[in-house]
Amino acid sequence: MASKLIQTSPYEAKNQTELSLRQAFEFLEPRLRPPFPLTIPNPQEYLQLNQAILYGVLVEPHFAKTHIKHLHAIVRDGYSSFVNFIIKVVKELYIKLIDTVKIQLIWVTKEMIDVSAIGVNDLLVFLLRQIIAGDFSDDNLWLCFEVVSIFWAKWDCLLEIEPMILTSALYTYLRLLSDHCRLFDNKRLDAIRQLEIKFCVRVLKEQFHLCLRIGRDLIRLLQDLVHVPEFRALWKDLVFNPNEFRTPEFSDISQLYCKRTSSRYFLLRITPEMEAQLRFLLTHVKLGNQKRHQAWFAKKFLCVPERETLITDIVRFICCCHHPPNEIIQSEVIPRWAVLGWLLKSCTKNFIEAKVKLALFYDWLFFDEKIDNIMNIEPAMLLMVHSMSRYIDVTHTLLEFLFLLVDNYDVERKDLLVKGVSSSFNILVQRGVIPSLDVVISCDALSPFLKERLGNFLSGFKVEISKELHPLHLPHQFATPLSLQTLSCIETLKPSQNGQQPTCTMVGGSAKKSFDASSLISDGLDASCSPLVVTAENPFDALENAVQRFGEAVKKSTTIGLKALKELLLLVNVEDQTVTRGSTFPDVLSSKIAEVYESSGYKLFAPLESHDNQDYDDEIESPTSVVIRYFMYAQHERMQEMLLFWSRNGSPVGARLLLYASRLAYEAEMAGCTLDETVAGKSINRSDSSMLLLAFHADEYHTFLNNRREDSHENIQLCSKMDKKLISKLVVGAFAAYRCFLVHLRNISLKDSDISLTKLLFSDLLLCCGWESKRLKNLVCSVFSHLSDLSAGDENFIRLLVNKLDNNALIDMHFQLGLKRFSMFGEGTETISNLIKNSLTWDCLEQHKFWGLIRSELAVSNVQVEKVVLDFFSSSELDANASSTAVGGLLTLCTCRAPTPELVGAVMLLPNNAFQDFAATVLSTWVVSYRSMLFDSLAEFAEKLGKTGEFVMSSSGGIMINHSAILCGSLHNSFLSTKKLSVISGCNAKPSVPAVPVLDDSSLVNNRKTPIAEILLKSEEIKCAHIVGDFSSQGPNTLIYLRCWSLMQLLQKVRVKCNDDDTIGDLKKLVAAQTGTRADKIRIQKWYNIYKDHITLKDYEIHDGMGLELYYN
Repeated sequence: MASKLIQTSPYEAKNQTELSLRQAFEFLEPRLRPPFPLTIPNPQEYLQLNQAILYGVLVEPHFAKTHIKHLHAIVRDGYSSFVNFIIKVVKELYIKLIDTVKIQLIWVTKEMIDVSAIGVNDLLVFLLRQIIAGDFSDDNLWLCFEVVSIFWAKWDCLLEIEPMILTSALYTYLRLLSDHCRLFDNKRLDAIRQLEIKFCVRVLKEQFHLCLRIGRDLIRLLQDLVHVPEFRALWKDLVFNPNEFRTPEFSDISQLYCKRTSSRYFLLRITPEMEAQLRFLLTHVKLGNQKRHQAWFAKKFLCVPERETLITDIVRFICCCHHPPNEIIQSEVIPRWAVLGWLLKSCTKNFIEAKVKLALFYDWLFFDEKIDNIMNIEPAMLLMVHSMSRYIDVTHTLLEFLFLLVDNYDVERKDLLVKGVSSSFNILVQRGVIPSLDVVISCDALSPFLKERLGNFLSGFKVEISKELHPLHLPHQFATPLSLQTLSCIETLKPSQNGQQPTCTMVGGSAKKSFDASSLISDGLDASCSPLVVTAENPFDALENAVQRFGEAVKKSTTIGLKALKELLLLVNVEDQTVTRGSTFPDVLSSKIAEVYESSGYKLFAPLESHDNQDYDDEIESPTSVVIRYFMYAQHERMQEMLLFWSRNGSPVGARLLLYASRLAYEAEMAGCTLDETVAGKSINRSDSSMLLLAFHADEYHTFLNNRREDSHENIQLCSKMDKKLISKLVVGAFAAYRCFLVHLRNISLKDSDISLTKLLFSDLLLCCGWESKRLKNLVCSVFSHLSDLSAGDENFIRLLVNKLDNNALIDMHFQLGLKRFSMFGEGTETISNLIKNSLTWDCLEQHKFWGLIRSELAVSNVQVEKVVLDFFSSSELDANASSTAVGGLLTLCTCRAPTPELVGAVMLLPNNAFQDFAATVLSTWVVSYRSMLFDSLAEFAEKLGKTGEFVMSSSGGIMINHSAILCGSLHNSFLSTKKLSVISGCNAKPSVPAVPVLDDSSLVNNRKTPIAEILLKSEEIKCAHIVGDFSSQGPNTLIYLRCWSLMQLLQKVRVKCNDDDTIGDLKKLVAAQTGTRADKIRIQKWYNIYKDHITLKDYEIHDGMGLELYYN
């Protein structure tokens, strides 16, 4: 069956990417049609569903919107999986895609930008890479126009989610414009050209601070466009008026000259297929066999004259992106300079040849050993040297062009150019790329003018090479140390005996082989080894030697390699700044370490996936864990820079640090060591298998300290027990190191993106969730415990938690919150109120889980729940359906809290909205659980309310009492069907208080505007349901003044006169006469003892300080 996705030939094998997408679609097609199933897919099903939806979007345009809505409904990873599948299609299948599929690809890319999908910046990068320079076919121009339209239309969104992608687009379209502006007579290019110009000018004018990140190659691209009026004005401002760009850090164009361009920009102009072919050529093809590979490459990618401009991009890629390791350099694989020579000879137009030479020498002009890579300038030097035998014209043209650049590229800044080129020659000799410049100057075939010019140019400095030879320490170079006697392949160039041509001499043991190096460019028949393995020894650089030992050790065994890595990192952590110069700067050193391990099949800071081998633990004894531990122990600045380098190159460094610290905290908790247990005398057993990382971390910490101490007698001895104080310190230090990494990542790598530490933490947590679902609960607990200022009260963290944790883990979280081991919501009522309002848009299951967590924490916290309740019910629009789950959660929260005057007052004052029975339900629950506290709180609320003046029960003005709280006395066995009296003596009651008319329920309903002041007595010291008695010493018939409060009469205060020889029945009649309640309906008791009607007050020993309770039967 013909593919609906790609164009295939009958003899062509099935593409695995297309096959997996199609099979997923066919298997899940019934589930892709509405109504969609409500089941939650497992991780494997989720990935398969993403594949099926992507295939549906691409091959079914009429159902595309339906598929995208389905994706929105099921997405749980920020669209990361979906975007990764799109990237795979673009990278592997784009050139084969059917036209309609390409249209859908652009459409779905826009959709992913709209939802700020994770990885959408990488998707845009791969789309940019599919645009081929010099290709004026309809398909290529269509893609060029569509992609720049995306950047123009989605400007604000891209600037917010990933501003650096704009610099990638700028680099791409500046390069494409140099081709498009050469063909002004091509009408097809008019619309594309105008939009490209508008976009590039906008980026340069509005986001110039981002453009500075591109570096010196931005100038190289702009120089090709100075004939375009829009760019001519920008160029003048760039050179003569830099203040026009309103960028404080930019004051002169020389600042751009001195900034090296990242290799990722050069990759933008090489398609993924072209990159794969070039890397294969430079990695696997032997010298002498390259001819047919070069012919095939030229036929496929340089087939039309217009594509010849692509050679410039290929040259920059080979010089700046492809840096082969020493194993390749010393092998028979074709060297880079030979491929560059072939490309240079392939140029048929003079202006293209000039651009290629500029691309070859551009880093020479501004070379600085501290920031530039010697591998960028090495191919040009070797090309000049190796061409002297048969292709002296190549050497002539290259040297002439180099001197022409020095003299004319920027006359006002010629000193900078001279310094750069001089530094280039100097470092090439010092590092042994060539043994001496005499190799060039003494060549008889070289023009006398160039000899003189080169001699004069180099007269200001003197370079030498030591007799003792050592491997060159370059990025991606890890060679075994070689002595002069054991060198198996060292090449030197010297003039031949007849003075005509230089020859290469191979020294290997006692055998010598001389050959002519002249044919390497054309046919590559006589192979030679690169001289890059020769350099001058630097006896003061101990770190360089450690790098050499490290490269050897990794090849021998994993254990020896880890030991060498620890020695290397220990040197990095020393305070002496002199050990980080040249190739041992943090970025270069990080690149070396990563390259060594990648060559052995291990990737530093790889995602922590589950392994089939149960004995394997990447957090215990692995290169990644060693780097993490040494950073946590010292938090040295150079270690931070190394971690930032790996992070900038796409490694999830932050996520691995967070996962390591959280596991450390969990194992410390399992050992019974919490943050407040810092008594040095306590210790824990280290033999528990559940504390493997903790024990290993502590052991390594002791070793780290011992290695940094000079006196051996101060070494710390390991023991079978671990001190709890030390463990607490290590856990706190681990999270402090992670926080330090986040701060530096934001301040250095992301300083222009205005991203918060909370967002960085959440992105790391999101990555961890995809790796370790089993440890997610422990991870979340440690984040809220140790990084509460970044996580507490944040909606993203809480929603992720309720989505990812299962019921068992959530119950354990409830226990943790109830024990106050950490806080998820904080103590700010405003934050909690915002969380509750935002949760109304969540699905029902998420809301129920959310309210379970918030109830567990707020039930034992000091948060003012009354403010949260009032704020929620006072919302202008409270939808009965959308808010039902939240109201249920608040109801449970209020009933599990003890009634306080503030909380009771808030319930009494709730507005009469769709949930008007809420107040009555809460009060009814409290009357069963907290009778005494409720009445005390109600009395205090009434007192405060009465002191504020006149209030009404309607919403016409003043404070409105909730109707359900007033009328709930009519409910069966409800709270307001109870009257409570409490007898407390010792208060000085006044002799008389006017009685208040009794209001029944109907009068309350019909007279909604009756002032509360007519119902409430203006009281002094109203206490909830009090009967106050004052016993004097005037004899046996002492009067007892009783003051009562009846809820049926809305906080009525009554004073009753009685004697101590009155019976309980008499007391009931006196109370009934004042309150209007039938005496036989009144029950007086103390606690659970019900007082009998025929017994007197004196017999019951009612005296000062006793309290009596009155209930309505």
